[in-house]
Amino acid sequence: MSSPYPRFPKTRTPEFRLLGALLVALALLLSGCASVSLGEPGSSPSANENAGSPAAETARPKVARAPSPFQGALSEIVSVNGAVPQVAPLAAPADLWERIRRGLKMTDLDTALVRDQERWYASRPDYIFRMTDRSRKYLFHIVEEVERRDLPMELALLPFIESAFNPQAVSRVQAAGMWQFMPATGQSFDLKQNAFRDDRRDVLASTRAALDYLERLHSRFGDWHLALAAYNWGQGNVNRAITRNQREGLPTGYTDLTMPQETRQYVPKLQAVENIIAQPERFGVTLPLIGNHPFFETVTIERDMDVALIARLAEVEETDFRSLNPSLNRPVVMAAATPNVLLPWDNAEVFERNLRNHEGPLASWTAWVVPSTMSPAQAAERVGMSEAQLRRVNEIPPRMMVRAGSSLIVPRSGQRNADVPGHVADNGRLALQPEAANLRRVRLKARQGDTVAVFARRHGVSPVNVAQWNNLGVNARLKPGQLVTLMLPPKAGQQAAARTPTSTTRKPAVQRSPARVASSSSQGKQPARR
Repeated sequence: MSSPYPRFPKTRTPEFRLLGALLVALALLLSGCASVSLGEPGSSPSANENAGSPAAETARPKVARAPSPFQGALSEIVSVNGAVPQVAPLAAPADLWERIRRGLKMTDLDTALVRDQERWYASRPDYIFRMTDRSRKYLFHIVEEVERRDLPMELALLPFIESAFNPQAVSRVQAAGMWQFMPATGQSFDLKQNAFRDDRRDVLASTRAALDYLERLHSRFGDWHLALAAYNWGQGNVNRAITRNQREGLPTGYTDLTMPQETRQYVPKLQAVENIIAQPERFGVTLPLIGNHPFFETVTIERDMDVALIARLAEVEETDFRSLNPSLNRPVVMAAATPNVLLPWDNAEVFERNLRNHEGPLASWTAWVVPSTMSPAQAAERVGMSEAQLRRVNEIPPRMMVRAGSSLIVPRSGQRNADVPGHVADNGRLALQPEAANLRRVRLKARQGDTVAVFARRHGVSPVNVAQWNNLGVNARLKPGQLVTLMLPPKAGQQAAARTPTSTTRKPAVQRSPARVASSSSQGKQPARR
């Protein structure tokens, strides 16, 4: 990590060495004073109220401090005058907000859009408190990762803009998780998305992927504001905007490019949040106290385990467990694919102790690969559960058939009592197809400016389904007048056809294979924003 203090030439005269050492000592004295007052401008009332009660802080493990980068400079001082001056050490941050403030180092953006965003956030103190309070479970880990990579601390604030720190957030274009990864972009950064889990929501995996992506974008553009624009809008779009300005002899900075409204406001939003966190009292905002210590611990599991059992052994509510492990979307954790789970720091040891003393089965669920295409009712009968339970556990919508090769979560039995093998746990897919008797094929014309996503929204169907019915990318652009196939219930199909006189409708022939429909958790999509 580069030092904020002045560097001196390697070859120095004794006089210059003495002057340099004195300057370093003076800088250390000033930084020590600054470290004491740094938290004052941004400290919140809640932080001040808890300042006199350090017991909760000392009970947590403390972050190890790196060796001082000024050790060599102090030895120079000793060699000159034989004594080490009394220098105030750089105090550890009192809370996580102060630690974030110390790491802010991007060039500030100071525009009217920033002022607008500051007013928007400052007028909603309850919203700010809710999203900052929600961040307490995840923020320490993100700050640690940002510091470890020597990146600007502003990046740790990006989930405030992307998802308000909600790992279950899903955008209208199917971006998911705290960092809002599109399916295809997530896959390119090794974020698994299958029938059993979605790593775009995983706290550790998505943070690693987001920082990898941001580092790559910064390496490409050489500017953090442009890197953030590319994260929001897509690298190709930013490239084209830069090329357009270069062709016209215009500047190519973030504020100089022609961008969509969302991207034009993206960095101002981040800057506004940064300004509020840096000086909350200036905006009349109260930040919840977040201690400078880990919230969760990573625990290894060696066998498949029910989510309910893990929560019970850890003595936490199942909702709290899922909030730390939001990538898991089924009632069982498969050790072959998810060997580590997150638990609240104080409960990790409780879990391990209770697990050692636990007697009885660890999992009541397993995975079953469907041998042939069948209805949910037929599948439920095969595995000894009700159709309603099969649909609920596996999130199978009405009027859908389960295709051969799909992986379903089913109760363990004498025939199916082993842990799920790795190839199924890592690649399980839920592939569905419509019940042909209940749907009719409708062909409608696209309008000017339509994309697959826009067309699908207009007719109340999934963009993923429309893409698969027509062998198109989920974000493909449609030509005006292009015929697009939809599979709709009879009444909806008649209404859609009536609205579009030039459309044609027909029922799918019995001998033809119905169009595939896949669940959103198992199908990749091309990124709209990134």
